[in-house]
Amino acid sequence: MAFTTTSNFAGKAAGFYISAALKASNSLDYLTMIENIKYKSNIQAMNNTVSSVADATCDFTSAGTLALTEKVLEPKNLQVNLDLCKKTLLDSWEALQMRAGAGAPPPASFEDYVISYMGEIIANATEDSIWTGTAVAGKFNGFLGAVTGLLLPGVDGTVVQDAAAGAYTAATIIAELQGAVASIPTTTLGKEDLHIYMSQRTYQYYISAVSTLGYVNAYNMNGDYVPMFEGYKIAPCNGMAENELVIAQKSNMFFGTDLISDATRITMMDMSALDGSDNMRLVARYSAGVQTGTGADIVRQS
Repeated sequence: MAFTTTSNFAGKAAGFYISAALKASNSLDYLTMIENIKYKSNIQAMNNTVSSVADATCDFTSAGTLALTEKVLEPKNLQVNLDLCKKTLLDSWEALQMRAGAGAPPPASFEDYVISYMGEIIANATEDSIWTGTAVAGKFNGFLGAVTGLLLPGVDGTVVQDAAAGAYTAATIIAELQGAVASIPTTTLGKEDLHIYMSQRTYQYYISAVSTLGYVNAYNMNGDYVPMFEGYKIAPCNGMAENELVIAQKSNMFFGTDLISDATRITMMDMSALDGSDNMRLVARYSAGVQTGTGADIVRQS
């Protein structure tokens, strides 16, 4: 095969592609993304424990206290190493070119196609780790991962824990949502960026339930439709496990990465000139991690 390609992107150049890959993870639409974290970032939250507002006088009298809490967001360094047959990739790319016009336009070049192929792998792995990841190889610690999940009572005892009556179904999801909403702390009620995070399966239960109740048009609208429950936005997340709900502000749920570090890179190596094979080696290095701000403002139902 005469076609050859070898490319290397590092730092900001690689960050452009890594950013696109990470943002393909749909949960990032509902998280606050902090880019360019070199090693770790401190997430600070201030809590005014006693009102600092008092009647005006001519004297200075201290009133109230301001408590500063801090958590650390430390993205984990990750990598993707792939050894793929170039012919297989070329066949897939050429097939996309022939289907142009049937949907989204195909990648303009074979190089772009290979990067998008790797990007899908990164996006899927990131989505899973955000919610169910644990401190094992190839993953970062997520919000709901077994034992070490950031929202579990053994990790953050301040998170509001609400017990579900049982496994979610279309017949029970409305009652379960009402129970979770009733547990929202008074300090966060009515916040503009408050979301109810749920799995896609749970969201389907919800759609089925409202359909049964007669709200057929609730999911049969244009792209401007925002799913809501009792005034709160619903965030269907691909990586969430079933039978779990999280209610939190987007500004209280963080995702961190570094997109400009020299360690961030994407490399495509055509092996034909090195070992005579028809293979390509794909390498991507990036970082990712999650953290919460104030646990007491978050509700978890399971």
